Amino acid sequence: MATIPSGKGVSMLAAHDNTAMVSKVEIGRPAAGPSDVSIDIKYCGICHSDLHATNGDWGVNLYPMAAGHEIAGIATAVGADVKGIKVGDRVGVGCMVGSCRTCDLCLSGLEQHCPQMLQTYSAVFPDGKGDNYKDAVGHHTNGGYSTAITVDSHFVFALPDALPMEYVGPLLCAGVTTFSPLNRHVLKAGGGAGKTIGVVGFGGLGHMAVKLAKAMGCKVVVISRSDAKKADAAKLGAEILAHGDAEAVAAAARKFDVILDTVSAKHDVAPLVGMLKVGGKFVILGAPPGNFELSAFALLFSRHSVEGSMIGGIPETKEMLEFCTEHMVLPDIKIIKASEVNEQLKALADGSASAARAVIDISTIAEM
Repeated sequence: MATIPSGKGVSMLAAHDNTAMVSKVEIGRPAAGPSDVSIDIKYCGICHSDLHATNGDWGVNLYPMAAGHEIAGIATAVGADVKGIKVGDRVGVGCMVGSCRTCDLCLSGLEQHCPQMLQTYSAVFPDGKGDNYKDAVGHHTNGGYSTAITVDSHFVFALPDALPMEYVGPLLCAGVTTFSPLNRHVLKAGGGAGKTIGVVGFGGLGHMAVKLAKAMGCKVVVISRSDAKKADAAKLGAEILAHGDAEAVAAAARKFDVILDTVSAKHDVAPLVGMLKVGGKFVILGAPPGNFELSAFALLFSRHSVEGSMIGGIPETKEMLEFCTEHMVLPDIKIIKASEVNEQLKALADGSASAARAVIDISTIAEM
């Protein structure tokens, strides 16, 4: 969120170059304006996007930069115009902290697609957001690997009492990313009964997709490179299909109503799309690099749809939080100290990180 580079009072874990390794830096944050909420951050999840944004993969190259868009904390100051949040409330902030609020997309609850959508980190902070932000204009936003932030209240979520705070951050990223397409193609398309959902990849996004689809009443199959994670899938009530097994792939033709592809590495999509039923939906969530090939005739003869999906808007994120609270759908997490962040980023880079989301105990920044 908005950062005052020469300010004081807030500590953040910032990457200084494309090694993506972080160290403690002091910055300032704006005071809360009439429509803002200031937050004492308690926890922040580590997303794979944090690595890509800080190591140069995505060409961001804004340093020093603190990543983090899976934020949970306590409201410490609330503007006079803010409704529904008061000082002392438990709150969360996800992947975006601003948009124009006036375009058709924003008015439809699709703020994530607004041309003026402001990312929680790595976006240049614009002018015109209020006098309290004047010292942050033109500087890039810094995220939740920090002790405090100030955010427009429209992008701050009041947390249900039943949701443990340490689990909230990953729900605001991986949770809503997987909930959104399932909401469209399952909950709002007659419900999950009788539907079979495929989930390509079984990392953080994949785990959330399986848990959500099961909670919606779907049959779920994890589509993985091998059956090595069969026992892990079974623990969540899912089957597994090894897409490296040509016979198994052939047998799965026209089996799935919806397939969510969570894999971020380059891979062959065409055989996976072929597993869809006639009229099935293939949803890309993992943002693999480069392009992929699909047969036009295969799409025509099976009326397949291939789409992308990016997080969710504010109304849908609230729906997700309510659904996850009602069904107690929580991510697998592990709490880490600030001093362990570099180790976790290295594990994400070399592929050795577990599926459990690492969540930083932000209070431990003080120990560095």
